[in-house]
Amino acid sequence: MMSANLQALDKETFNFERKYHPDSLKRWTQSVMTELSRKHPGFNRYTSKAQFDFLIDSTLQTITDSLTTLEFYRKVKPLFAKIGCLHTAVTLSDEYEQYIGQAHTLIPFEVFINDDKRVFVTKNYSDQKIPLKAEILSINNRPINGILDILLRSIPSDGYNETEKILILNHRFAFWYQSLIDLSPSFEVEILSNDKWQRVKVNGVSKGIFPTMDTIESSHQKQLEFKLDEDIGILTIRSFAKSVIKRNGQNFKKFVKATFKELRERGVENLIVDLRYNTGGTDGNAAMLASYFFDKPFRYWDRIEVTEAVAKEIKGRYRFFYRKPIKFDTSYYWQTTWFTNEFDYYKMQKPANIPFNGQVYLLTNGLCMSSCADLIAVLSHNKKAVVVGQESGGGYQGNTSGLIPETKIPGGLVISVPLLKYTNAVDPGVNIGRGTIPHYPITPTLDDWMEKKDLEMEFTLRLIGKSQR
Repeated sequence: MMSANLQALDKETFNFERKYHPDSLKRWTQSVMTELSRKHPGFNRYTSKAQFDFLIDSTLQTITDSLTTLEFYRKVKPLFAKIGCLHTAVTLSDEYEQYIGQAHTLIPFEVFINDDKRVFVTKNYSDQKIPLKAEILSINNRPINGILDILLRSIPSDGYNETEKILILNHRFAFWYQSLIDLSPSFEVEILSNDKWQRVKVNGVSKGIFPTMDTIESSHQKQLEFKLDEDIGILTIRSFAKSVIKRNGQNFKKFVKATFKELRERGVENLIVDLRYNTGGTDGNAAMLASYFFDKPFRYWDRIEVTEAVAKEIKGRYRFFYRKPIKFDTSYYWQTTWFTNEFDYYKMQKPANIPFNGQVYLLTNGLCMSSCADLIAVLSHNKKAVVVGQESGGGYQGNTSGLIPETKIPGGLVISVPLLKYTNAVDPGVNIGRGTIPHYPITPTLDDWMEKKDLEMEFTLRLIGKSQR
């Protein structure tokens, strides 16, 4: 469905050191942003057209010389992030990722960023004796606050959310630093530890030293777990993605049905649902779980919208798959498809046959995104759960996702553009540009992070204990 305007790719062999003329870079940038504004229904959800026009013009003015692919990427990444959409991406090509992934150019640290935006070493993969918990003051003569500013402005998020960005950096700082700040074989790092200042030089390392995101998100483990802790039910859902759940030998519908049947039979009154690090997945699974907390019909999504440009493309062979969007005033509402029910959740939803009538607690953090964030928002809005943890990474009001075509542009970059704007059935005036705000915010300290304390679970168990007295 994407216009050919975004599909022109140099056919020649990829040259990693090639530089592109500033006039070409400006033309590509303007073309991409214009096409995005036509096809992306959430393009101005958080940044007005006037603001975006100014940002685009300001970015173009900074392109004064020829740039490599990586330099071009660093220019436009903050511009894409301003859309405020987790599902909109500009990335380096697979060839370029492989190219930089082979080199020893990652800073050899994992870090923790505290509430004051101070950065501390939590793991040291270098051969230098750098004490853990040392504060990083600068890297290669760049103050750490300036580095953080660039990273936080460039990492995409729904709306103005920062919990997702900070949590990602706490796990993947070296990778974001490499792609957005410095691709270097060595680093001069200024640190402060026990009131002692020092400058150390460390060599870059390869990506194989770091744990993968798959490991962090537990995609290799069972995605669904349920246990009883005395008389408290603890349900852990690491993903809603049907493919990931199936790959690990589980069936979401059967598992959830069996869990809530057991809750009913055992008379459990308190249920903790652990959704931390659940980045989303199949909408139907999230909507089905929501149905177990209602005893009457409820709204999940309010509507799904597309732009006029996308609506007009539903013709010819596309009509075999998609219904024609319906125009309401200046908006175009997406309809259910002919063959699947994946877009049905804007309709009135039925409650489950065996809903849970006890007290529900949701454990959340910044990597609760997409369909997971939708579920949290709907349950919180309807007062079906107490939320404990950090603000969810996905938008409270909804997100833009669904159909997400990917295309390449000259200069070696890849663009992912979501075409469907989902609005959750929640109060439209609450948490605009934010995720779901917890009823009980829990923020780890450096020591908590280093010791891997489960603050959210510990707090919730104490909370339940108090309510039972």
